Amino acid sequence: MSQISELLDFVSTHHGINDKEKLTKLIVEKFCLTQDRKVFYCSDFAIRFSKGAGPSFANTVLSLSSLKKVDHLPFLVCLVTPTENHVFLANSTLLRKISHSSHELRIDNIKGSFNGSDIFRELDGISNEPKNIQRLFEIHREIGFEENLPRLVEATNNIAPTGHKFVVLSDAEGRIMDAPARAARFVASADAVTLKRELDEQVERFKNEILIAAMIENVNVRGRIIEYLIAGEDEALRQQLIAALQNRNTATGIPAFKTDNTLGDYQRIFDEYFTETDVKTKIMVLASNPKAYNLDKILEFLATEKSVFMFYFVGVDPARIVNTVLVSMFQTDLLNSTILLKHWSGRNSRGVSQFEGKTIEALIRKPRTDIDTDKAKKFLMNLVAL
Repeated sequence: MSQISELLDFVSTHHGINDKEKLTKLIVEKFCLTQDRKVFYCSDFAIRFSKGAGPSFANTVLSLSSLKKVDHLPFLVCLVTPTENHVFLANSTLLRKISHSSHELRIDNIKGSFNGSDIFRELDGISNEPKNIQRLFEIHREIGFEENLPRLVEATNNIAPTGHKFVVLSDAEGRIMDAPARAARFVASADAVTLKRELDEQVERFKNEILIAAMIENVNVRGRIIEYLIAGEDEALRQQLIAALQNRNTATGIPAFKTDNTLGDYQRIFDEYFTETDVKTKIMVLASNPKAYNLDKILEFLATEKSVFMFYFVGVDPARIVNTVLVSMFQTDLLNSTILLKHWSGRNSRGVSQFEGKTIEALIRKPRTDIDTDKAKKFLMNLVAL
């Protein structure tokens, strides 16, 4: 993101230029940008220039089909006003809806354009301004265009949403509110030691294949493969994945497979606990915000007897597995770094969540399992109220 930092500094030094065409020319020349109609781009970012009287603007920014082409990059809107140049992140995660010519918008028919007023000015309390652009893009990168499209279709055309908002009844609420204390007891138990040992054995068994898979650039493919190596149940499929990885045939040789859209990857039932564990890989040299959980699904799970939800993080450097850590969703640092994308969600959903990547890296390097049960209960009360 160093190019973006340099860009933002350059834009700020030209506050008051009050000339969109002149600022565009200066930035295109300085950063050697390529033009594609209204969008200028390089390998590090894409940008669209606009003009307005103030920071609130309703101008048409871009078509959704054009955004799709650059949505894997930070997409910036630079709004030139008489006294200041404002910069917003406008990737699909930061869009509220599509405004113009969008009546035909469907998942399989990408139509319409968005206005400046359709861009979220904050996401989960993070203001959409230059100092937060990198942070906001890390949130977007884990979601991407394909996951945003159904939400935009729903928000734009009032299409009946799929899914359901979990209704928390009184008896379920009691079990949900007991979840932090239940998790604290589990973390301190011999069962937690057993669970981590089982997962660690799988990591050791497939260590070479995990290191090969870690080099795959596509974050979703990479994560699903490593998750399946560690926690997959179909041994024949696992062996096909291993063969493709060992032959370095990751471009075309990876068999088509789909992981279940469930909370956890590894289910383990103990006498006192019913555990679901989500396996996550952290490439230590890359900045990323891993997906956490669907808020309705986590409440539904925690409403069941004996339920405990854990994360198993595998830290990988280019040539070695740095460490593994098993922590509760309520671990203090993890809870503090949980991002709730509730404004982003559809009408029939409380939303989804992510983790700040720096916290995951710190936990892998120095594991901590502490749980502040009072703080965790307040967090759950907030989820139930959404």
